[in-house]
Amino acid sequence: MWREIVAAYPEARAATPADPAALDRAEAGLGQRLPPGLRALLLECDGVVGQTGEDVVWSAARILDDNLAFRRTPAFRSLYMPFEPLMFFGDDGGGDQFAFVRVPERDHDVFVWDHETDSRSFVAGNLEAYLRHALDPEEF
Repeated sequence: MWREIVAAYPEARAATPADPAALDRAEAGLGQRLPPGLRALLLECDGVVGQTGEDVVWSAARILDDNLAFRRTPAFRSLYMPFEPLMFFGDDGGGDQFAFVRVPERDHDVFVWDHETDSRSFVAGNLEAYLRHALDPEEF
């Protein structure tokens, strides 16, 4: 399903499928499960690059590395609200990042974190809607 969505946008690229062990490492390292939609996407393509080169969906390894960096960087604690409730998984190429909010009733919703204001705003009700919007903003 996910590869077909990406293929509908000629300039977008889907990576090769993730190794399930990489997903297990990400979950273990973050101490939380990947949302089911994100896990399914990564098993089909370990990352998606948008039409203008932005990393719309990161690889499993980058999801782990970047989330740990945000959570563990001491300076961020005084600059930003806590990052533990978020699971970042992509960016817009300009510094803003996309995340799932890790609470059960909202774990399918996608939010954007604005790196300049530290705001966290709703973007889409699920990963598919986010992906379609990220690959073609004029579609919405």
